Amino acid sequence: MAESSTDRFLELKRRALVARARRLVRLTPEAVGLRPQDLRYAPSPAHFAAAQRRLSAIDRSIRARLARLDRLVRGPEPRPREDVLLAMAMVEREIDRARRAFGMFFEIFAQRGTAFAPSLAAHDAIAVDCYRAVRAGLPGEFAGPILAPLTYLEHGYSPATMRRGVSLARLLGEPNPFPLIRIPYDRDQPWQAVFLHEVAHNLMADLRVWQETREAVIVRLHEARLPLRVVAIYGRWHKEIFADLAALLLGGPAVAYGMAEFLAHPSDQVMTYRPGGPHPVGYLRVLLLAEMLRRMEFAHEAEDLASIWRTLYDPRRGHRIPPELLATRARAIPAVVDEIAFQPRRNLAQRALASVIRFTAEDQRAIRRAAFDLAAGMPATDVPPRHLPAACRYALNAGADSRRLGFLVTELLAASGTGWPAERLAPARSPPPRTATPRSEPLALAA
Repeated sequence: MAESSTDRFLELKRRALVARARRLVRLTPEAVGLRPQDLRYAPSPAHFAAAQRRLSAIDRSIRARLARLDRLVRGPEPRPREDVLLAMAMVEREIDRARRAFGMFFEIFAQRGTAFAPSLAAHDAIAVDCYRAVRAGLPGEFAGPILAPLTYLEHGYSPATMRRGVSLARLLGEPNPFPLIRIPYDRDQPWQAVFLHEVAHNLMADLRVWQETREAVIVRLHEARLPLRVVAIYGRWHKEIFADLAALLLGGPAVAYGMAEFLAHPSDQVMTYRPGGPHPVGYLRVLLLAEMLRRMEFAHEAEDLASIWRTLYDPRRGHRIPPELLATRARAIPAVVDEIAFQPRRNLAQRALASVIRFTAEDQRAIRRAAFDLAAGMPATDVPPRHLPAACRYALNAGADSRRLGFLVTELLAASGTGWPAERLAPARSPPPRTATPRSEPLALAA
C-alpha cells in the first residue's frame, strides 16, 4: 500500500511537470502584447526570431528530458525512485531555463508597447548609427546580417550592457543572442552621454579588439618603465577606457562633459581607488577624457574640462589613490590614450580607432548648428543620430526647455528608425521633417 501511494505521488508530480513543460515556447509581437500601432517601435523581426530560436532549442531539450522520464516510469522494468526523481529534476532544470529566457525576452520586448516605446526606439537608432559609423570607417566589418543592440528600461543607477554571446547568469549560462543595453527609467531622454559609452562596449566586443587592446596597453606602459602596479591597473581598466574614448569619437566634446557630469560625486567617491575594480578612479578618468579631447584637436574644451575637474577635486585636499598612480599620471594618461585610440590594431585592419570612427571640427560645427535648431524647437535633420545627444546638451545649455526638447528629439530619432532593417544595419535614410508641436500629455511625459 505504501509503495502504491508513493508511485501515485510521483505520477502526479510527473503530470504536473508535463502540464508546465511546454507553455513558454512561442514569442511573437502578439504574444508580448504589442499592438499594430506599437510595431514602429518594436524590435526587428530578426530579434524576435533570435529569441524564438533560443526558446525552440530549450523546448527540444525539454521534450527529450520528458521522453526519458516517460521511459523510466512506464518501462517494463521498475526503476529506482531516486532515478525517477533525478529525471524529474532534469526536466525542472530545462523548464527553469525556458522560464528565465522567456521572461527576459518578454519583459524587454513588451516595453515596446508602453509609453516608453518611443524613447527606446530613439536609443536603438543612436546605437545602430554608431555601428554604421564603424562600418563606414572599416568597410566590410559589419557587411552581413548582424543583430543591432536593443535597449530596455530597468531600475538601477547607471546604464549597463550585456554583450552579444556573453553567458548570462539569469539564463543559467545561456549565451545572449544580441547586445542588450539597459537604461535606467530616469535616464530615458536620448541625450545621455553615457549611452554612447555602453554602445562602445559592444563595438569593442564585436570588433574583437578586447585582448589586443589590453596587451598593447600593458606593453606600452612597460616600455615607458612605469611601476608594475600601475601597468597592471591600467591593463585592468582598458575596457572602460576604450569605451570612454570611443564614445568621444562617436559624439564629440559634449560627450566628455556629459561623462564628467555623470562622474561628478563627492570627493570620497571620485578620489578613492577600488582594488580590483574595472573602472578607472573618477579623478583620473576625466583627465583621460580631457587628454582625448586634446588629441582630437579640441584644445580649448580639453583645458576647460581639466580645469573644472581639478577645481572640484584636488589630491592635496585628501585622497585614497595609490601614490604611484598619482605620481605617474602625467606620463601614463597620454600613453594610454595614444595606445588605445591612435595606434593601429590588427583586428581593425591595421587602422587606429580614431581613423575608424572619425570626428572632425566640421562635425562639431554641424552639432552646434543643430543645437540652435533644437533650442528653437525645430528638428535637426542634418546630423546623424549619434551626434544628436551632443546637440541636445548644447541646446539645453542655450536654455531649451528639457521637456519639449526630449519629446522633439525622441520623435525625430524614433521616426528615423522606422522601417530600418536593424539586423542588417542598413544605410540611414533621412527622417521626414516634423513640426515642433508636442503630442498629447502621456507621451510627452514618457519622452
